[in-house]
Amino acid sequence: MNDRGVITVSVQTARVAGEARGKAKDARHSRALDLAARVGLAGRGLVYLLIGVLAGQVAFGHSGARTDRSGALGEIRDKPFGTVVLVILVLGFLGYAIWRLLDGAVGEQGESDAKKRAAKRMVSVARGVTYLVIAGSTISFLASGGGGSGDPAPWTARVMRNDAGRFLVGAVGVVVVGIGIGMIIRGARRKFEEKLRTEQMGAVARKIAKPAGLAGYTVRGVVFGLAGVFVIKAAVEFDPKEAKGLDGTLKTLGNQAYGQWLLTLCAVGLALFGIYSFFEARYRRL
Repeated sequence: MNDRGVITVSVQTARVAGEARGKAKDARHSRALDLAARVGLAGRGLVYLLIGVLAGQVAFGHSGARTDRSGALGEIRDKPFGTVVLVILVLGFLGYAIWRLLDGAVGEQGESDAKKRAAKRMVSVARGVTYLVIAGSTISFLASGGGGSGDPAPWTARVMRNDAGRFLVGAVGVVVVGIGIGMIIRGARRKFEEKLRTEQMGAVARKIAKPAGLAGYTVRGVVFGLAGVFVIKAAVEFDPKEAKGLDGTLKTLGNQAYGQWLLTLCAVGLALFGIYSFFEARYRRL
């Protein structure tokens, strides 16, 4: 192929790539995807609100239910039209995941710093993948009639069959701790407000959403951080049973001195994160 042919192919490739980016941008800002993403955020709010309620019940000895996503989904399923609600949640989680992935592909154009723009896009991709997993686990929950423990110990045991797997589990724990710290910082610095259209919020909405976001992100970060610590402990001690999910982490807190009050604080914080998520579903800039 001569130089002219190479140039022609390059121009055509660039044109196709540009058209693909344009279509991705159009999809990212479409009304249907906007609605689906907001349903996903509202679904996250419902799940965390229910986890907070379940944790509060466990704290005061009124329930032995799971205080994690499986427990919350079970509460939804057992209500009238619960299966319909779960299907809507799946569609919402998928919509939010797709929006996040598209945001990672073509978003953050307003960020002038190339490194920050790349970092934000990577975070969007990671969150998109996370919500694809959440959607998949919800589908699995529906298909199995509520089966699955959500306990990380089995997968930890499979991965930790050798030293390389043990290192991988420890690395996952470190990442989870880092995510938890990031949530705490996001809450403490009220970074979450940057994504809210606060100018459209009434006085009452602002008075509820801001403290709910601060408390919710902080408590959620603490719980995530502790879960990560348990995963690291499992790797260090070569004991998969030390790895705990959300349910195990909350119940471990409940078994400590002043555990009832610690678990109650976590329950309130997680419920507040759920409430904040409803405001984010309504007012987030997408």
